[in-house]
Amino acid sequence: MALFNRKTTSTGDAAGTIAVLDSRPTAGADLLGDYVVDAAHTRIGFAVKHAMVTTVRGAFKEFEGTAKLDPANPGASSVEIRIKVASVDTGSEQRDGHLRTADFFEAEKYPEMTFVSTAVQQVDDDTFAVTGDLTIKDVTRPVTIDFTVDGSARDPFGNLRVGFEGSTTVNRTDWGLTWNSTLETGGVLVSEKVKLDFDVSAIQVVPATA
Repeated sequence: MALFNRKTTSTGDAAGTIAVLDSRPTAGADLLGDYVVDAAHTRIGFAVKHAMVTTVRGAFKEFEGTAKLDPANPGASSVEIRIKVASVDTGSEQRDGHLRTADFFEAEKYPEMTFVSTAVQQVDDDTFAVTGDLTIKDVTRPVTIDFTVDGSARDPFGNLRVGFEGSTTVNRTDWGLTWNSTLETGGVLVSEKVKLDFDVSAIQVVPATA
């Protein structure tokens, strides 16, 4: 599979945790196994139109996730993500506080939103359609997220990492997030359509030796 043999390049981050990545390609068979999402190098974000004219962007700061990769049989792959909705961050505490109320996430009553995959289908060499159940406020609906595999590499600590980017657009009212306000000029304050973005770094779990 071509995507699992892509050559990686040296990279870095603000904390300097991943200063240099192994530039050698990683064979697909080496990627078979279980993974854990590295929250320190992963972003789960969203974007929504505000007042019909601007885009508000935000992210969730607290989450965890696991994945199972099977390069030879993508349909056997799977992913699960759990997000603390109270960790929402749009850069405005007033707005974030509103998002935590019953108008939106009702964080005290429904502290988590989850995504659990039900099917994985290869679209092309680098893209996979991951279909799963997205649950928000105890409402579960199917969504499909198109993920692109950015590559794989060994970090300086010997961890095998795989990078993914994905996005999808959902209608928030399907999950009971219906609050809105009508504008005098027409339209509404908050768009019903929300774009979800995923920039994921996953670390392979090495089985413990006996």
